[in-house]
Amino acid sequence: MKKVIVVGGGAAGMMAACVAASNGAQVLLLEKNSCLGKKLLITGKGRCNLTNSCTREEFINNTPGNGRFMHSAFSMFDNQALMDFFESRGLKLKVERGGRVFPANDEAASIVQVLKDAINISEIEVLTNCAVSGISVNDSKIYVETVRGNHTADAIIIATGGMSYPLTGSTGDGWKFARKLGLSVVEPQASLIPLESPDSWLHEVQGLSLRNVKTTLVYNGKPIAEEFGELLFTHFGLSGPTILTLSRALLGCTIVPGAVRIEINLKPALTQEVLDARLTRDFAKNSRKMLKNGFSELLPLSIIGPFLSILPVNANKQMAQLTKTERRQILELLQKFPVNISGVRPVAEAIVTAGGVSVKELNPKTMECRKIANVFFAGETIDVDAYTGGFNLQIAFSSGYAAGMAAGKCE
Repeated sequence: MKKVIVVGGGAAGMMAACVAASNGAQVLLLEKNSCLGKKLLITGKGRCNLTNSCTREEFINNTPGNGRFMHSAFSMFDNQALMDFFESRGLKLKVERGGRVFPANDEAASIVQVLKDAINISEIEVLTNCAVSGISVNDSKIYVETVRGNHTADAIIIATGGMSYPLTGSTGDGWKFARKLGLSVVEPQASLIPLESPDSWLHEVQGLSLRNVKTTLVYNGKPIAEEFGELLFTHFGLSGPTILTLSRALLGCTIVPGAVRIEINLKPALTQEVLDARLTRDFAKNSRKMLKNGFSELLPLSIIGPFLSILPVNANKQMAQLTKTERRQILELLQKFPVNISGVRPVAEAIVTAGGVSVKELNPKTMECRKIANVFFAGETIDVDAYTGGFNLQIAFSSGYAAGMAAGKCE
């Protein structure tokens, strides 16, 4: 019986182990934490956005980091196959806004439990609290050193994650193993990460969430990306789905003072003409009010102060006295409210890391190393990354499936 060792008990590792076992292999799953699926339990704020219901081409388009590399793996095990995997085992799923797929009970623990049950049924040996200290290959055998003893195998799947959420065990171990094996690793960087701002008014809006706004990332004076959706003001800057997605566009960019800003369209549903007409009506209706008292129906209360501090118009001016130029300045600020960006948060706060084992080192159909037979990689250890919305977990499951299928196959 072929023996396969899987290193890492996350989404990719657990799927790889199950698939390898289904092919008849004897599987040993090694996990450095005290339990399996520790990172899965906190994804999607504890709800686990496990995939997306969109088309395969949309998956590729939402994977800016080497999305084409995943074509074969998605063909073998796509979003529908993943949903069938869980639903056939009794877990009901639901599709929410943007095609995001969640367990119907909103509990990430149920996703982990299905995978653990599948592992138990497959009689996979699991060793927890078992950190791997070294991996070597000699005479077509894989040798694995751990804190709980040494093991040999015919094949190994390395699925140890990236560097995001290090408290869950993702500390870049797989990349260390890859480098020692002589493989090329693209320097990992934080992706899908909140942004920091030096703007002093942020404390006034801390905790404010804006829904249905358009956010534009401006770099050196040029718009380079835009997103529509939810944004969150924090004590350090900006977060929320739109910001996390936009942060991916900053990979490789040098952030210096004044180079980067986010422009928020606070009224994206209104054209300039419609918004101008509304301002004209509001200002006429409240003509005797001072400008600082006239935005209560237009903006959330906490952002009015910062808005007026940026606006080049006297906030104590009566609305009836506003000139056409001043009204135009108000209109422009409503549609391009700026937040200066000074950097990104620490990598530990990233949803996912870009970089990892170079896709040039791997066979996209099997996730096997081209240079070293029977050594496979899966999940975030590979240089593939996507936007939020369930895309990254699908990559983990699909790459784990492909690796498990190939590694477990009897020759």
